[in-house]
Order: sequence, then structure tokens, then C-alpha cells
Amino acid sequence: MSNVRSRIPTLVLGGTGYVAGEVIRLVLGHPQLELAGVMSDSQPGEPVGKAFPHLAAVLGQGDQQVRFKSQAEIETLVATLPKSAIFSAAPHGVSAALIDQLLQRSEAAGTDARVVDISADYRYSTAEAYAAVYKHAHGAPARLKDFTCAVPEHLATAPTRHVAHPGCFATATLLASVPLLAMKLATPTLFVSGVTGSTGSGRKPVDGTHHPTRHSDLYSYNALVHRHIPEITACAAAASGVTADFAFVPHSGAFARGIHVTVQATLAQPIDTATVLAKLREFYANAPFIRVLDGAPRVKDIVASNYAHLSAAANGRTVAVMCVVDNLNKGAAGGAMQWMNRLLGFEETAGLTAPAAGWT
Repeated sequence: MSNVRSRIPTLVLGGTGYVAGEVIRLVLGHPQLELAGVMSDSQPGEPVGKAFPHLAAVLGQGDQQVRFKSQAEIETLVATLPKSAIFSAAPHGVSAALIDQLLQRSEAAGTDARVVDISADYRYSTAEAYAAVYKHAHGAPARLKDFTCAVPEHLATAPTRHVAHPGCFATATLLASVPLLAMKLATPTLFVSGVTGSTGSGRKPVDGTHHPTRHSDLYSYNALVHRHIPEITACAAAASGVTADFAFVPHSGAFARGIHVTVQATLAQPIDTATVLAKLREFYANAPFIRVLDGAPRVKDIVASNYAHLSAAANGRTVAVMCVVDNLNKGAAGGAMQWMNRLLGFEETAGLTAPAAGWT
């Protein structure tokens, strides 16, 4: 790890999952952050590189290897580090109470800890709204007021000390739909079809989402009842001022990383494709990670990057906006890093400008 004193010590919670691995990768390449600890209560003391072999070469060797820390060790760091950045990739239902406990330690010690939660636990403004979706009580309802949930492109400055990043499907859907609503281009009933890669289902294989099952196949799941719908609806309303009806049908795709979303709606007035593309470019003119293309966006062109590619088509009656993002990066770790950069006063693009890998 670097010894540059100006770098902010960074802690990653939920350290063995795919999203945590992507956060670690981004932190290791960040010019102003330094990896100070990765929490895993199931594997404390084990080398982080064992869980993420693709990162092992830059995680030290022998006695110098970066190793997973216990919750108690992370709590000690939060209480003793004058300033820290915390990313939580812990599971929903776990993240809320864990973050609350760490922030209580920080507050009691007078340290400055900033959190971006990538789980679902702080995406809702009330404990009741959270419980209605996830069917269990929120782990720290009094802490909800300290978090704001939005994609970075739709909120210039967070009004709270901490931020919750929307889910991966929600990110892609919001990037495609909010301009239509905010610019009054379409009526507020939107039909969304999305396809996600297998990493979106998490690291532990389960029936129906395990890659050998979905290989060479394509199928929908949770049609019209996916748990991201209330989150999408709330975030879209906050960003556009319009409460819309989202009819969302997700699909499991036969690839590992990436999301492709198509949003369709009835046009508010007759316009053509060129006009819609111009409006999208206008809306995202100051968004460094958004590219509006003339042709169809492709998942392979954004994999492992923080870029989102959009395009559109319109026939005078109906509009379709297509969006592709990497579910682990722009839809999770990368978007979270954008927010952390802002919370810490860094350039929003710091550590995030690497292009897609290509030919994945």
C-alpha cells in the first residue's frame, strides 16, 4: 500500500463479494485513496488476494499481504483514523446496523468518517418503505435521515453526509428514463425491459441464477414485481419532479458482466430520433461518464468501466431509450466512487476514467 500521507484511508465492508472486489480494485487504482482495511467476519486473517486472485499481485506478498479484518478491527480503525472513507458492500439487512455501529464509534471518537452504502439499506427515506419491499424491519431507522439516494448524474450535491447508491438495474433505468420525464418528452408511464449478467446475482450460486444454468439461455424473472421498482419510482420522482409508473421486466442474460435496459414510452408530442438524441446530449452535457450514441449501445463497450452508453429511437408516437452499464462498476462500485469523490472534495472522475476492457 502507498505511504502517501495525503491519501484518505479507505475501508470496505462485505469484503468477499463481487461488488466489494470491484470497490477494492478501484481503491487500489485511486490517486487519493489508500486501502486501510477490508472487513470479512467469515474470513478474518485470510489474504484478500485469496478471495480475489486477479488483485493478488497488488495486495502484497508473504507477511505483507493485505488480510481481511474482523468487525472489531474495523471499528477500531474508524475510531482512531482522523478521516476515513467507508464503502459498504455488505448484504441488505446487514449493512444498515453495521454502518450505524461504525458511525456511532466515529461520532463518539470525534473522527470524520464518510460512507457510501452500495446495499439497499439506505436507499429509502423511511423504514416503512424499506420494510414494505424487503419484508423485514430496517436495521437502523434513526440513521436514514443521514443518507441521500441518487445516481450522481441526477443530483449535483448530496444534502447529507452519507450517500446510498441505487441498485444496478435502477441505475441503468434511471439514466434512460429521467431525461424523458424531466424534459417532458414522454407521458409518465414507462415500460422497461432489462437484461443483466450473472454477476448481478452475487457470488454464491443459487438455482436459476448460477451461470451454467443461464448459459446459452435468456429468461425473465420477477416480471412487474421486481424489488427495484419502488426504488426507481422514488429516485425518478426526486430527480425529475414527476411521479411515473414503471412497468419493469428484468431478464437473466448469458454473460457475466453488464446490463442492457430499454425504456419505452408514449411521446408527449411528435418528435423524431434526432431530436431525442439531441435532448439526451443536452441533459447529460456536464456528465463525464455518459456517452449518447447515434447507434445501438453494446454491453461489451462498457464492461469493467464507469461509463454509461445511451441511445434512442422515436417514430413520432413512441420513444425508446437504450442504456448499457457495467452492473459491478457504474451500477455499483464506480457510481459509489463518484459519490465518495464528491463527498471528499475530489474531482468526480478521480480513479474512474479507465476505458472498457473490450473483447470480454
